[in-house]
Parts: sequence; C-alpha cells; structure tokens
Amino acid sequence: MELANLSWPQVDALDRDTPVIIPVAALEQHGRHMPVFTDSMLLGEIVRRAHASFGGDTLLAPLMWLGNSHHHMDFPGTLSADPRVYLDLLTGLMDNFIRHGFRRILILNGHGGNDVPARQVVFELRQRYRDRKDLLLLAATYWHLADPTDRLSGLRQHEMGHACEWETSMILALTPELVHEHTAVDAVEFGNPFLPASRGWTMSDRSRPGHVGDAAAASAEKGEQLLQVFADGVVALLERVTKWDGQSWEG
Repeated sequence: MELANLSWPQVDALDRDTPVIIPVAALEQHGRHMPVFTDSMLLGEIVRRAHASFGGDTLLAPLMWLGNSHHHMDFPGTLSADPRVYLDLLTGLMDNFIRHGFRRILILNGHGGNDVPARQVVFELRQRYRDRKDLLLLAATYWHLADPTDRLSGLRQHEMGHACEWETSMILALTPELVHEHTAVDAVEFGNPFLPASRGWTMSDRSRPGHVGDAAAASAEKGEQLLQVFADGVVALLERVTKWDGQSWEG
C-alpha cells in the first residue's frame, strides 16, 4: 500500500504490525556521465519492483529524495541536508510512524552517505523507546541486501562504487538517454583509505571527475539483472520482517 494514496481512516484501519518502509535516497553529482538524480531513480525502481511482491502487506512512504550529500558539494548540482539536520529529519519520520502505533519500521536507503545517519537514527530511537519490547526498527542499504556477484557473470566490480559499472548499468536499463559516453570514462580505483579504519573524506579526495569504479564496463543487460537482484533482496528482508514474532532478537 502506498501511503500517499490512502486517506487517514484507511491508514488508521491498518494492522500496526504492518511493516512500514521509508525509502531515502539523494540528489547529487554522479560523475560527468550520469544524472544527479541517479540514487533516487534507482531506489524508486527497486522499490517499484519489490512492491509488486509485497504490495498490500506493507505501508510504503513516498521516497525522500534529499539526502546527506555534503561530501559531494564540490560538484555543482548536488543538493544536501546538513548531516545533523538529516539525522533529525529521519528521526522525525520514523518517530511519526511510531506515534501512529506502527511497530515494524524500515529505513530503506539508496545512497551511501545516508547509511551512517540511518543506522544512528534506529539506534537512538530504540534508546528513546527502550521500554518497548515490541518495536522492530531497521535501517538497510539496498546493495547490502543481495550480492549480485553470486548471480551475475561478467561483473568487473565486486562492490558498489559511485556512478560505476553497477549504477551506470542500472541507469542504462532505465533511461539510457541520460547516460553520456560512459564507454570513454576512465576507471577510478577504489583504493585503500586506511582500512579497516574509517576515514573522513570528500569525493574530491578520491576522484576528480566524481565517479569511483569502472563505468565503461556497464551495460543495460547487466543493469536489468542488477535491478532485479536488488529488488529480490528487499523482498527477502521484508519477508523476514513480516515473519518476526514481535519479541525475539532473532530475525
């Protein structure tokens, strides 16, 4: 069910164990060859595909297109919420559903910069409602829910980059007219930013053109398969959320 299409009495009539999905993405630069709305377009399509399976069994909020993208602000066209403002925004969205009585709430993320804020939000809200044993508060990034290298042959990359083989392939499958001469784009290696430490960075620290990965290896055929793999990963998580017994640590 799409929240935007329901009246408040229809929402009020829902079982409060209905899983709620809050999709969050971004509007930010994606190299010289990709549109700035890439993250939101991809998450929107993955949710659309997954919705065909979970449909009436979940409550889907409208996609939040503004993300935490300050690390891309050296590149014109990027729009970003301040990191602390973004934390408050996500906290408020999730808390709205809790106050309406819903108990199983997932922030479904489609932008790397939102990952840490989303995880912080579910951690902090669980502390706020620490006496509630019936709450399941989750944050997940879609490309962490399924490993496409297990199902796709021919992928050069083994992880998600930025405006890379994976993202470029998926946009080629959706709107090829928005991809510009990707076969001429030089690969930018992932490198080792002092792993396993977590390094503060901006995109210009990593990449002058604004992408990371091998966009030249992208194809629409790979993109179609990637979109379906990731949609299947979302469905699998939602099935686990639906089956949760309402109390157990195990999921």
